[in-house]
Amino acid sequence: MAARALAVLSTSFPSSFRMKNDCAASFPLLTSPNYGRKPSLCSFRPSISSRTRGLFLSATVLSMLPTAKPDREPTDKIPKWSARSIKSFGMAELEARKLKYPNTGTEALLMGILVEGTSNAAKFLRENGITLFKVREETVKLLGKSDMYFFSPEHPPLTEPALRALDWAVDEKIKSGGVGEITTTHMLLGIWSERDSAGHKILASLGFNDEKAQELAKSAHEEIVMSYR
Repeated sequence: MAARALAVLSTSFPSSFRMKNDCAASFPLLTSPNYGRKPSLCSFRPSISSRTRGLFLSATVLSMLPTAKPDREPTDKIPKWSARSIKSFGMAELEARKLKYPNTGTEALLMGILVEGTSNAAKFLRENGITLFKVREETVKLLGKSDMYFFSPEHPPLTEPALRALDWAVDEKIKSGGVGEITTTHMLLGIWSERDSAGHKILASLGFNDEKAQELAKSAHEEIVMSYR
C-alpha cells in the first residue's frame, strides 16, 4: 500500500514541480530567491568572472585615497597607499561617524592610525604616550560634541586640511623617489604638516613635536610593503 501511495503522489503533481524539487535537492543554492532572475531553477550560470572583476576593481579603488590634486600625475606613476594606510583611512571614517561629525578631519585620520594599531606610526605614537583614548578626549575638548540627533553620512567627506595632509604624504613619497607604498608614517607626518589643523593641535597637546616628527620620518621606509596584485 505504501508503494501505491507513493506512485499516486508522484503522478498527482505536475512534472515542473517534481523538477523543481529535484533541482533543489541537487543544487540548494540555486533555488535561493536571490540567485539570478531567470525562471529556470536548474539553469546554472557561474558568477566567478563577475566576482573576480569586482575584486580587481576594489583593489584598484582601494589603492588610492581621496586627493585635492586629481590631475597631479598619471595614475600609474603615483605610489599606492599601503594596506595599513587604507585600513587606517577606513577606521578614520568610522571614528568620525562614532563622534557624529559631518566630516573626516585630521583628528579622525589620527584616530584611524591608532585604531588600526599595527603600523610603525601607531607604535611610535603609543611609545610616546599618545593613545586612542587620549586623542578622543582631546578631540572632544577641541571640537566639542555633535548634536545627539545628528547622523553622520556613511562616508563623511574629508575636510580641506585632511585632504592636504593626504596630498602631502603622496608628494613626499614621490619626492623621495624610493620604491614601495605610501605608509601610515607618511599620513601621520602629513597630519603634522597641517599646522592649523585639529590633528596637529591634538598631537602638540599630547607632547608630539618637530623633533619627534624628524625621528619618525627616519622610519618612513621601514614598514612592510604590501603590493596589490
